[in-house]
Amino acid sequence: MPENGVIIIGSGIAALTTAYYLHEHKNVTIFTKTKKEESNSWLAQGGVAASVSQEDDWRCHFDDTMTAGCHHNDEKAVELLVREGPKRIRELINAGLSFDVNQDGILHLGQEGAHSKRRILHAGGDQTGRTIVSFLLEKLMGRVTIVEGEYVIELLVENGRCVGIKTKNQLGEISCYYASAVVLAAGGCAGMYAFSSNASTVTGDGIALAYRAGAVIADVEFIQFHPTMLFVDGKAVGLISEAVRGEGAVLVTEDGRRMMEHVHPLKDLAPRDIVARAIHDEMSKGHRVYLDISAIPSYRERFPTMANLCAEHGIDMETGRLPIVPGAHFLMGGVLVNDCGQTSIQELYAVGEVACTGVHGANRLASNSLLEGIVFGARAAEAIRRETAPPTPLRKKTNDIHSIKRGVNDLPEIPTIQTIMSIYAGIVRHEQGLQRAKQWFEQFPLSDFVNGSLDDFSIEEITVIHMLLTGWLITTSALERTESRGGHYRTDYPFEREQWRQRRIRRTKKELTVTV
Repeated sequence: MPENGVIIIGSGIAALTTAYYLHEHKNVTIFTKTKKEESNSWLAQGGVAASVSQEDDWRCHFDDTMTAGCHHNDEKAVELLVREGPKRIRELINAGLSFDVNQDGILHLGQEGAHSKRRILHAGGDQTGRTIVSFLLEKLMGRVTIVEGEYVIELLVENGRCVGIKTKNQLGEISCYYASAVVLAAGGCAGMYAFSSNASTVTGDGIALAYRAGAVIADVEFIQFHPTMLFVDGKAVGLISEAVRGEGAVLVTEDGRRMMEHVHPLKDLAPRDIVARAIHDEMSKGHRVYLDISAIPSYRERFPTMANLCAEHGIDMETGRLPIVPGAHFLMGGVLVNDCGQTSIQELYAVGEVACTGVHGANRLASNSLLEGIVFGARAAEAIRRETAPPTPLRKKTNDIHSIKRGVNDLPEIPTIQTIMSIYAGIVRHEQGLQRAKQWFEQFPLSDFVNGSLDDFSIEEITVIHMLLTGWLITTSALERTESRGGHYRTDYPFEREQWRQRRIRRTKKELTVTV
């Protein structure tokens, strides 16, 4: 790779947007551990929130975002998001991206939870993510290099500066690639939980990679659970977009009671953390919860992805009731960055869900995630384009980093980690359970995993190690936040504390002090 090359880790909307705004200025190489289409962005049924109508205003979008985030948000970052969002949307439309329009050719704007205006743009009905990813891939075809099937196992850092990455492929071959900047866009960590809306590849790799490299991690106790996953035979088999409730679907109990009627003024369109906890409470009593779609006309045409999902799993939509369960959906925290995506490590950037920009606060407003990937992906690209400092000469790595030799039998199975996280660090938490989870994670040599080389481990084992590190980070951060706010709810501290409103729990690898 040439000296002015840029490496991007991930292939979702944040990664591709960064590449889109960068490829004419830098040589860009995208690395993805499986196929380029396997990302949360590809699966995203919801839309992009932006104040593009004359009846809307960025200030209104700002207020909605702050309210949903329980005012834990970074106000400057939120203003950047909602003010720049419409501009970036128009740029993509002018480049050929098509959003859904009504019969008059005007953009169709949907309604979603906690939004005070109809401002959700959709593409392909409920296939917005796939449409945008396909559009960006087409624009980038032949203009960037995409490397599929290589798992990034380490960020290479020299003298406080990220100079490249180390990868391993399915044959066990290790390679090192160097660049003038590295962009981490590896997604979140919802795959750490038993019920998840995410792609199976999203297991906290990016958080663990950055932590091992020494980057600051913040706000990872805030996990959003999407209220409506289709629930079949004890498994969450796919997400039912919030747009379905925006068009009139309601949550009901087995006896037909409107579940959200007296829970929140916005009822079924209340913030996701409130809806998810209400469903969790109902299910903890042994009751089933359903999404009643009978009030939506032509729902098969309006939501083809949902219709196909139901057909695939033998759910009869004609009954008007879909069995649902909440599932881990989005990480509000992540690798701490500034408003241009720069992390605490020089030349290491982070964009998308892996990054903690501060825009989501304690609870993400619906359809702000794709907008964040677009806005901050573009901002990171502009920052990298402005960077003119030449690469620091590399020194050959010394041999003082020890290699850890452990067998498969020494590591837990992924479902075991998912069970621990779901029971003790899930929708509802308390100190006793979090302590049990913390002790469980600390039976493994976490310090060795952070400070040692993982070269001798298989890709499958490294995935587990990354999940162990990310799970420990989430659990210990949740223990330290002795309040309930947004996606972090503790029964032993059920109320918000004013002094915690703008405080972020930050972690670096130096803080990993465990007894093994």
